[in-house]
Amino acid sequence: MLAIVLLIGLVGLTYISVNSTSEKFKTCEILDISEVKETDFTQYDSVVVAANTLYEGDWLKKIMQGEQYRDAWSAPIRVPIIYLDTLLGGLKVIEQGGGMQTHSLELADNNGVRYSLRSITKDPSKLIPEAAEKLGLENIVVDGISAQHPYSALVVAELSEAAKIIHTHPKVYFVPEQSTLGKHNDKYGNRLFFLEYETEGDVNWTDYTNVRELADTDDIQEWKSEGKPIILDYPEIVRARLFDLIIGDWDRHAKQWGWAIEEKEDKWIAHPIAGDRDNAFFKQDGVIPYIISNELFLPEVQSYEEDIEHMPGLVQAFDVYFLKSVPEETFIEQAKLLQETLNDSVINNAFRVWPENIYELNGEEIKTKLIARREGIVEYAKIFKQILDERELEPVVLNGSEDLELSEKLSKCFDCLD
Repeated sequence: MLAIVLLIGLVGLTYISVNSTSEKFKTCEILDISEVKETDFTQYDSVVVAANTLYEGDWLKKIMQGEQYRDAWSAPIRVPIIYLDTLLGGLKVIEQGGGMQTHSLELADNNGVRYSLRSITKDPSKLIPEAAEKLGLENIVVDGISAQHPYSALVVAELSEAAKIIHTHPKVYFVPEQSTLGKHNDKYGNRLFFLEYETEGDVNWTDYTNVRELADTDDIQEWKSEGKPIILDYPEIVRARLFDLIIGDWDRHAKQWGWAIEEKEDKWIAHPIAGDRDNAFFKQDGVIPYIISNELFLPEVQSYEEDIEHMPGLVQAFDVYFLKSVPEETFIEQAKLLQETLNDSVINNAFRVWPENIYELNGEEIKTKLIARREGIVEYAKIFKQILDERELEPVVLNGSEDLELSEKLSKCFDCLD
């Protein structure tokens, strides 16, 4: 009887919590300008915004759906205003992106270098199951975005630079409505964005020379199947994946990576480019998230703590496909390299990219966890490799490679043809 009463109570509190917020989507809130539509933003160089006030909640919501990073989402920050026709010599819109929760526009400058405007505010409507809508529980998904830190990508970029991991150099900007956006003004105007390099394109922006192009994962698979002389920079991939463990970025499927294809002698060397850092420092607490993200149901969705609690959930199909044959020595070497490059001074400096009020909210807590994971990364690397060794090589369709027709060998691992 007690169990039934507790269950009924839990269900009741869940409905009260999720229905305390009726909105499903909201963009940034401009705090220092009241009449946004009538404002001529060319007269301003910056604006004070809150990334999203949708996640503000009372005590019950914070207990049931977690504290997460609600305060960071609603905290005011001052950001520069940009007009695309004058930025970087002039940018033009190429096409609209198709992310599951991020609104994005692909841009190009006059030299053909590709950039992306990625919305900081997320729209998870595509992720809401029909059953959740029918039951009135869609806010569980909508509110789940509060577990992502709105400005994690800025710190991760600084850390990536120190660790010599190719990254997309994100910067935060406010983009007012403007002629360059054209038909996209309604969706993309007057919003907060990361402007960053695209992970694919014909023109190189990385530090590597003799780069023939920046490619997607399915491109390098196709070239391999065609017999092109493509090889992977395995130490770089290992270092990048161990770095993901340090920053707690659990969402690293194949579409989150690009590749800089360097021509060297008679080989094409593919260097990994890490994109989309939305889930770095992912923080999840509260009754409902704890139940939903149980390792039996969603083993990969893990809150950022000092220790990694369930490594098997973080070893992905991407890793088995690309890294199973890499020796343990490479994992240990790259882990030690990360310990050297991500020293305390580097970590402290990385967080200076945040506005002071954002740092005061989350900086010290995240730094403590980051340092703890750095200290343990050699052991984590060994465990990661051990799990890889235990996984069987089976045909797999990586995200973004659904349309490829690969041989059985190449569908199991990238170097199975060698």
